[in-house]
Amino acid sequence: MLFSEGPLRYALSMRTVLATLHSKYIHPSLALPCLAAYCGRQCGELAIREYTVHEPKQNVLADLLAAEPDVIAFSVYLWNRRETFELADALAVARPGIRIVLGGPEVSYEGPELFSAHPGVSAIVRGEGEIPLEGLLRAWNREEEPSGVPRLAWRRGEEVVEGPDGPPLEDLDALPSPFASDLADLSRGYVYYESSRGCPYRCAFCMSSLDDNVRSFSRERIESDLGRLMERKVPQVKLVDRTFNYDADRAREIFAFILKHNDATRFHFEIGAHLLDGATLDLLKTVPKGMFQFEIGVQSTLPETLDAIGRRASLERLEQNVRRLREAGNIHLHLDLIIGLPGEGYEGFLSSIDRVAALHPHHLQVEPVKLLPGSPLRLDAGKLGIRFDPNPPYAVLGTPELSFEDLERLRGLSRLLDLTYNSGCFPKFLGELGKVCGSLAAGLEKLEFFWRVEGLFRLPLSRRGVFEKIWKFVKNGFRDEARESLREHLGRDFALSERVVPGKAPEFLDTELTEEEKRLVRERVREETDRIKGRGIKLQHFAAAFARLPDLPGRHVRLFLYLTRSGSGLEVRDIPL
Repeated sequence: MLFSEGPLRYALSMRTVLATLHSKYIHPSLALPCLAAYCGRQCGELAIREYTVHEPKQNVLADLLAAEPDVIAFSVYLWNRRETFELADALAVARPGIRIVLGGPEVSYEGPELFSAHPGVSAIVRGEGEIPLEGLLRAWNREEEPSGVPRLAWRRGEEVVEGPDGPPLEDLDALPSPFASDLADLSRGYVYYESSRGCPYRCAFCMSSLDDNVRSFSRERIESDLGRLMERKVPQVKLVDRTFNYDADRAREIFAFILKHNDATRFHFEIGAHLLDGATLDLLKTVPKGMFQFEIGVQSTLPETLDAIGRRASLERLEQNVRRLREAGNIHLHLDLIIGLPGEGYEGFLSSIDRVAALHPHHLQVEPVKLLPGSPLRLDAGKLGIRFDPNPPYAVLGTPELSFEDLERLRGLSRLLDLTYNSGCFPKFLGELGKVCGSLAAGLEKLEFFWRVEGLFRLPLSRRGVFEKIWKFVKNGFRDEARESLREHLGRDFALSERVVPGKAPEFLDTELTEEEKRLVRERVREETDRIKGRGIKLQHFAAAFARLPDLPGRHVRLFLYLTRSGSGLEVRDIPL
């Protein structure tokens, strides 16, 4: 937004740019529009600038200075800390006298040494930003000192002045809607939205554990905002509430409102699956397929680890409710596990993978714990014997239960889960691998060793390349019946994941058909071609022989039909002959 445009066009002197650097272009800021909406006309003229960490620093610097601001306020996160500090230093040199403000989770727990390291920084906003930033800008716009502004540190000459502590906004409706004010960028196909702040849980690794006073916008405000986003047909809305369904009745009312009014938008929620009650589960059965996605933090299945991080949730109830959601089949389920939590060793984490995989989530995310500044786990790291990288993203590097080498092996498993399980391209192969090796985690452990020895983690691989490397793993690591069964499951997955061109099939597919089998293929292809004639559908096909698939044991031919039509993706049909 330019200074001369939109609802924040004021004839006041001080100009402030609210800026941030995203990890990807599609990620719009929610913080900056909220800050702009709350600051209002008493703070001078405001503009929002959003960049990415991949843009050349000189280009961002030039664009910021072209706006001729008096103040630039940056929102600082894990992914942009280094780049933001470099920009702040360069801005102070290029435009002496400009005031630079830093806020966000990456600076909220910094001490006075940050001012010493970055002499161009004029102020730091701590915690929830609306109240302190508004107080700071209002004072500066009046050419006054921001004395008494809560959760603010600011530079007075060589002195750093610390404002008092102060509570965050109690009434969230006091924050004007950035969507009603047209301050939020809706053009990227992806919008963040918050219906509440705070979290009722005290998980030691999470910054939300520092704010257990859950505050919600009013139902009227939430419905107004969501109604506006659905009316604008925003493709995807991600709710950033830490536990969206902390209040079952409230969550059910919002779900029901969306179901009543939505016809084009997909919604992502972070939920506590153990909090879902019967009435909510019944309502969720009515959600159209693809409309909702749930992210569910399991973190660990080890009771002593869950106790150590203060996660008070019934794992059994969580599993029961996830199974009910999975049986309904209409909601995409994303489950999380965290590597390196207190008390969980290598074998225990493999057990967690197997237990969560048994719930059949659509996506199983495994990530090393990050010891975020200010989080209880970071404060207790020395006592717990946890070693971590002092630079973002502050990943764990060792615990009493996990050596660095153990962590690397588990990190390798995480990457393989993304390449295989989370890609959705290997369901039958992974199921068979788990049977052959005793469990999914045991099979992935064996694959991880192969991947590491072959140096494959350092190589970019196409989808076909991943299949071919896995075939090399199977060919070299298994014998006889196990090898042949894994080969056939791998081949079927490949033929279902992308179009196989006859004559260019990978070697793990058996394309040597008898004359009778070829005749059956020709007849069936002719029938299918006649059936779709005149419907604007292009049909291509591939056939291979199988003998060890559980749905049809014994040698048989499977015909894979690849159908494409204008405006639609590839449809694959798997037909046994």
